[in-house]
Amino acid sequence: MAKKSTKVYYYGTGRRKDAVARVRLVPGTGKITINDKDIDEYFGLDTLKLIVRQPLEATETAAKFDVIASAQGGGISGQAGAIRHGIARALVVADEEAYKSTLKAAGFLTRDARMKERKKPGLKKARKASQFSKR
Repeated sequence: MAKKSTKVYYYGTGRRKDAVARVRLVPGTGKITINDKDIDEYFGLDTLKLIVRQPLEATETAAKFDVIASAQGGGISGQAGAIRHGIARALVVADEEAYKSTLKAAGFLTRDARMKERKKPGLKKARKASQFSKR
């Protein structure tokens, strides 16, 4: 009878604005894959790549885990923030005592509550109104 191969991985869901990221951490060499593309191919800006790597660098686990992320919704900046949130949550699942205090102090475990403000009636956008004229 063949043995089932069970691969160990740690899962975390991250959210930012309208973006949702499902992140898996697999023990490996530090390769980051987003939507089946390498991080360098997916994100053009270096700042977005830096945002994604922040939790791994804070906990000094950049070379210990491979990151496999699936990001939907929002824009690329929101997706980068969502992936960062998901990686931080997955690291806490991996080893709570070692990483939770570091990640919490850096603010990576907190869901960013800032959202797009809704459009109000009588205005063109959330706050933009037509020019005021006395007469």
